[in-house]
Amino acid sequence: MGDMRKDYVSERFMIVSKKIDKVIDPKKSPFAPGNESMTNPSVLSLVEKDGVLQRLQDNEDDYVKDWSIRVFESKNPIVSIETENSYSDKPFYSEPAYGYHYVIVASPNPKDTFATILPEQWSNVLVVVQDRLRWLYTQKSVTYVSIYGDSGELAGNANPHPHLNILTFSTIPPVIESEAEATHKILNEKGVCHMCQTINEELSGPRQILQTDGFIAFSPWAPSYPYEFWIAPKKHSTSFSKISQKEINDLALILRATLGGLSNTVKGVSYNFAFHLSPEKKNTRQIHWHIEIYPITKPWSGLERGYGVFLNDVSPEDAAEKLGAACRKELANLVGII
Repeated sequence: MGDMRKDYVSERFMIVSKKIDKVIDPKKSPFAPGNESMTNPSVLSLVEKDGVLQRLQDNEDDYVKDWSIRVFESKNPIVSIETENSYSDKPFYSEPAYGYHYVIVASPNPKDTFATILPEQWSNVLVVVQDRLRWLYTQKSVTYVSIYGDSGELAGNANPHPHLNILTFSTIPPVIESEAEATHKILNEKGVCHMCQTINEELSGPRQILQTDGFIAFSPWAPSYPYEFWIAPKKHSTSFSKISQKEINDLALILRATLGGLSNTVKGVSYNFAFHLSPEKKNTRQIHWHIEIYPITKPWSGLERGYGVFLNDVSPEDAAEKLGAACRKELANLVGII
């Protein structure tokens, strides 16, 4: 495992990581049923029996069969608890890429995508994410737990079988640190959560895409990507690990409906999504947690890569209108199935 290097002056990190071979044949995918021996043993395998989900795990060469969700340590970890304890000083600052890297296989069906998994399955996936999140925050040197998913080759996904990655860091990632600091500053100056203010404005605005009882999906005012959207709880909430089963079910429904709507709006779209969560260990800088979805529809230009100023050929208002129609249709179909 490599080290985590910091830019000369800016708060930007990079990790040297081994390239993962692209999976072309689904039958040879290490995430497919029957290929359990190709991954590390599962620490959790959910198996449905008589309408009840059993929590099992692999034991030596005895692999759990007929699972619906499977969790294991990555065989190609981006971070590792076995890394060397080495540091270097500025301007060539580096620190160990220390942490845990788990993979959550979201469906046994290799033909599934995040946009086709049923809401009930998404609920189970989110419960597993929540469970892993709680456990990881009890571990030594875990300061932040990141959760993300990639769909499509342009999104950097070498294995099309739907799965999420959970990585921990010994420091707070710069994007989250910046967001938490800005949130804290606005809270001190104005006495309000800026995300709560945003949600109140977007609830009936032109960038709203879809709402459920507890969540809203909307196109942000200044998106970095065409058709980018965020999903956030309507009520102020800083801890994803503490939301109820009812809220998880609600989140699963809007997540599935919006990803389905996105896939129907932009055919063949690749996308990433990331959970923006508060640090949950001894930190007063809390954020209103949410999920951000980044569709990859065009290459970045030099303006974006060199200066961080983004060109967008679809306004967030137009994107919300198109996505809203597709997502409402998707939601109606899902409610009919449920």
